[in-house]
Amino acid sequence: MAGHRRREVLGLMGGFRQSLQRRDRMSGAWVFLDDPITTQVMARAGFDFITIDLQHSYSTMASAAPLVDAVRHQGASPVVRVPWNTPDLIMRSLDLGAEAVIVPMVNDAAEAAAAASACHYAPGGIRSWGPLWQGLRDDVPDHEHGDSAAACIVMIETAEAYRDIDAIAAVPDVDAVYIGQNDLSLSAGLGRHTFAESTEVHTMIEHVVERSHAAGTAVGLDCAGGDAARYWFDRGVDFVIAANDVALLGAAAGAAARDLRTR
Repeated sequence: MAGHRRREVLGLMGGFRQSLQRRDRMSGAWVFLDDPITTQVMARAGFDFITIDLQHSYSTMASAAPLVDAVRHQGASPVVRVPWNTPDLIMRSLDLGAEAVIVPMVNDAAEAAAAASACHYAPGGIRSWGPLWQGLRDDVPDHEHGDSAAACIVMIETAEAYRDIDAIAAVPDVDAVYIGQNDLSLSAGLGRHTFAESTEVHTMIEHVVERSHAAGTAVGLDCAGGDAARYWFDRGVDFVIAANDVALLGAAAGAAARDLRTR
């Protein structure tokens, strides 16, 4: 379903978490550039969700607010990958309006539980009540709606997490796991390889999908384009991030320049 239509169908907030829980097939893109205008262009393109990357990008928590707003204004679901698994970063991202957080470098069930706890208010979690946009927006959720809408996605990208996948996927309020192929391959001592280059990485991804689904948890995967996304959708992956603003801009600019040189 096109990103700019999803909010009309699923409501102002919470649709993304519901889609994860139903294990709907979804496609998203990364935003690396620290620019609200290009972020709006990405959100308008039709992706189901846009992930603002605060771990490996040009953006910081200080610049995240207008990027999240840019996604919201175009109707896609805003997701934030926080730089690290600390409650302040997770809570702040949700306060800014993210519908989900992707938490990197989660090694075991205890760390996954800590991430999930930061996504939810007491008594079920430790999230602090801070209606940041109250008085400026009509759709600021109350604490009950906020709890039901906030999605926690933890990354499986270390050998430790791979070994503990059954326990991680079973943690309450962990809505999905997201496989980081490169770091998982490095952590396993295989060098930096993707599934297309390494049968071991391919097998590891399949194992994470199988064990996560056995626990009723959705699985996402970073993919290099549509062919890889379709390949893994056919093998049970529920959602992918398969594009980014920098690569798309570079490819389009390069294609335009080459076209002009040939005339």
